[in-house]
Amino acid sequence: MKLNELFGNFDIKSIKVSPGFKEDSVREVIIMPILSKLGFDNNSIERSKSLAHPFIKIGSKKRPINLIPDYILKVENHYVWVLDAKSPNEKIINSENIEQVFSYSTHPEIRTNYFALCNGTEFAVFRTSGTNEPVLYFPIDEIEYYWEKLSNLLSINSFHTGKTIVYEEKENNSIIHNENDYLIRPFLKEIPVKKQAAKRHFGVHGYFTKQSWNVVAKYIKNYTKPGDLVLDPFGGSGVTAIEAMMNNRKAISIDLNPLPVFIVQSLIAPVNQSELFDAFDKIKKEYLKNEPKTKDDIKDALIKYKYPKGFILPKNSDVPVVEKLFTKKQLAQLAYLKFLIKKVKNKNIRNSLLLCFSSSINKYNLTFHYTKSAGGGDSGVNRYYRYRIAPNPGFLNLIDIFEIKFKRILAAKKDIEYSINENTINYCKILKGTATDLNWIDKESIDYIYTDPPYGKKIPYLDLSIMWNAWLDLEVTEEDRNLEAIEGGEKNKSKEEYNNLIAKSIQEMYRVLKFNRWMSFVFAHKDPEFWHLIIDTAEQCGFEYAGAVPQKNGQTSFKKRQNPFTVLSGQLIINFKKVKNPKTILKANLGSGIAEIVMQTIEGIIAKHNGATLEQINDELILKGLELGFLDLLKKEYTDLTPFLLQNFDYNEKKELFTIKPNTKFKTNLDVRLRIRYYLISYLIRMEREGKAAHFDELILHILPLLKNGLTPENQTILKVLEHIADKVGQDSWVLKKEGQKSLFL
Repeated sequence: MKLNELFGNFDIKSIKVSPGFKEDSVREVIIMPILSKLGFDNNSIERSKSLAHPFIKIGSKKRPINLIPDYILKVENHYVWVLDAKSPNEKIINSENIEQVFSYSTHPEIRTNYFALCNGTEFAVFRTSGTNEPVLYFPIDEIEYYWEKLSNLLSINSFHTGKTIVYEEKENNSIIHNENDYLIRPFLKEIPVKKQAAKRHFGVHGYFTKQSWNVVAKYIKNYTKPGDLVLDPFGGSGVTAIEAMMNNRKAISIDLNPLPVFIVQSLIAPVNQSELFDAFDKIKKEYLKNEPKTKDDIKDALIKYKYPKGFILPKNSDVPVVEKLFTKKQLAQLAYLKFLIKKVKNKNIRNSLLLCFSSSINKYNLTFHYTKSAGGGDSGVNRYYRYRIAPNPGFLNLIDIFEIKFKRILAAKKDIEYSINENTINYCKILKGTATDLNWIDKESIDYIYTDPPYGKKIPYLDLSIMWNAWLDLEVTEEDRNLEAIEGGEKNKSKEEYNNLIAKSIQEMYRVLKFNRWMSFVFAHKDPEFWHLIIDTAEQCGFEYAGAVPQKNGQTSFKKRQNPFTVLSGQLIINFKKVKNPKTILKANLGSGIAEIVMQTIEGIIAKHNGATLEQINDELILKGLELGFLDLLKKEYTDLTPFLLQNFDYNEKKELFTIKPNTKFKTNLDVRLRIRYYLISYLIRMEREGKAAHFDELILHILPLLKNGLTPENQTILKVLEHIADKVGQDSWVLKKEGQKSLFL
């Protein structure tokens, strides 16, 4: 049962931020559609029935006290369960509300086996003979994953048939979920990226390589249940932890670099927003009153206020130490602003303002490249991954930058306050540490791992964070540098050292993950050797490889590549299961058959999409090559794929699509329905250009010669495929469907 089937275009997330969405709205907008889909109508729903309280006497006289449940559900004039609505700000788990609705369901006039509560964002079902633990609990925006269980428990048909639901119970009689539920989660396909749609991530800080929040959230919701514990041992900017908390999960995020740890801790720190605004306003006024502008002011400020001195930068930097990345004026103004922030007594407010300060540094230094784009430019650290002084540095006003950053962080805090607050913050641990040693996490205690590890020489995180860590007084030890998983860098680490650290991390992830649970590992490396390191290490530990999914990361990708087998478009998400009897990945033994594999893969992706771009073909071959272990052979024999494609396929320059050459057969043995669909669509498009409809007999005569001998399908098979992609016109002619054509090729 999809969300739009229940609630149309209504956005469930808007409930949390809509002050006008009260208990009445919960009843009409959320509850009634659910009851309707469960099979209940006006004849089987009793609203606001008044029940006399049988237990209470006031003084020496009996006084009528009425209980009024919102909904009592009936089947054949027998009450079967009770449902009560609550406003979105009320709890339905671990609250007195449970006792209230329990009293309704056990009332002598009612006596049902089940009762439920719904506050618009959550739904919980309880047994009257059980404990305060729900037999079913879920966020409303995840109802599609729980619909089958909800229907089995409470639909009108469940009671008609006298169906008995059996639960597995612990010794203390609390209900537990069937462990197999985790292993049957659907395998996710590529998810469209919503890069700037979440204020909690966009614009908070210019830290490196941020995962797309909606992709991470989708994976968390798919592979876990509310209340589960999610781990990211390479936590970075905290997207995994924050999205876990936003979706009613617990979270642990670990990173060796103190900068991202500070960023995430400061972002999620609960604050009184009016107090935060007052603190900002006071600092702004005091700063403007005493801002160091003149030569003498700047000289005095550099003596009076603390700024970084002597922090050595990487050898490839344009200057030797951190203070040389700033003019004296910039140093003085930053030092004074930091001094004012450090005077704030409330730790959470102080750190929130230091987060604004840290984010401001990105645009207030000599590496800043000013542009007229909406972002105004970026620092050389983010653009070139080194401390490069800009030829013409952009000089913006510090307090203006600081105010813009403050507004963004204030908006981010408003975005998360409903899910991450004083009541929930203890369920989230953001810690400095190493993924190679998770001994403080209990064995088999984690429900899901989603992580994006560092990749070889791509980004030397600790080296590139020196400027921020110096200004924030965050310590990086020699041990931290020894444990950083990186190739090269200032420690000049070898590939072997890097591989060993990643392998140790995977071993630790296996130890802490529960059985029958998942790990999703983001892969964005150019070297197939690293793919095999991940797969082989994971399998040696006991993981079972479950497949990899191409996933765009929101970055612009190249349409044309000179070396298509050395560059990944976007990234892959590798999924593993921790099971008792894992299967190992199949490795291809190609021998001289590599051309056949390449051709079959290309023809398959062309048939699937009715024409494929170079990027689509390249990504499919990379994935197949990685999974089956022949990517190295591809790199040797097909350094540039373009000549091979142009020789064997037609290319439409306008659409940038490769297609099967006209009136030629597929050279490899593809599924017959896929080939039929491809030929049908191609022929119907040609007829459409000519302004004609195609007669069925013409279609048959066109397709049959193109199909391989011995695999000729019956006319009925062709007709079934045709009915899916085309509309019938007149007696027996067909035209390609106009609506939903995008879905035809999926």
